[in-house]
Amino acid sequence: ALTRLAGVDAVPRLIGYRAGVLTRTWIDGAPMQRARPTDPAYYRAALRLLRRLHAQRVAHNDLAKEPNWLVTSAGTPALVDFQLACAARTRGRLFRALAYDDLRHLLKHKRSYLPARLTVREKGILANPSLLSRLWMRTGKRVYLLITRRVLHWSDREGAGDRRF
Repeated sequence: ALTRLAGVDAVPRLIGYRAGVLTRTWIDGAPMQRARPTDPAYYRAALRLLRRLHAQRVAHNDLAKEPNWLVTSAGTPALVDFQLACAARTRGRLFRALAYDDLRHLLKHKRSYLPARLTVREKGILANPSLLSRLWMRTGKRVYLLITRRVLHWSDREGAGDRRF
């Protein structure tokens, strides 16, 4: 995914991958949950960034996590943590569902920090999760939460400073 996004600003640049070690650039910024962006321009820029990812046939697939959204010192969005990203060969049905969910997750964050600025269309998207998302919430997420929280006693809240090992 990072190779495909080499010309896209606001995502880490791939420096190299050798012997199982991925090296990429650092993007300076605060995670969304700390920066709490309330500027409408941030969300317009974030939407443009998502469109650029999707135009390269990359779906991030992990944008529900606020720490994966950064707010740079200029107040612009950046994305990190592409380990679950999908780099699709075509814009088929699965890719479109993943891209739609990327958009829904951005809109969920906008609803948290700037709810008065949601458009009627954005509210409609939030009200209609994809089939893939509905299946994940009913099946896979329950298993994921059982294993991570009950078996491993670990909460996936990067940047929150509360991880236990």
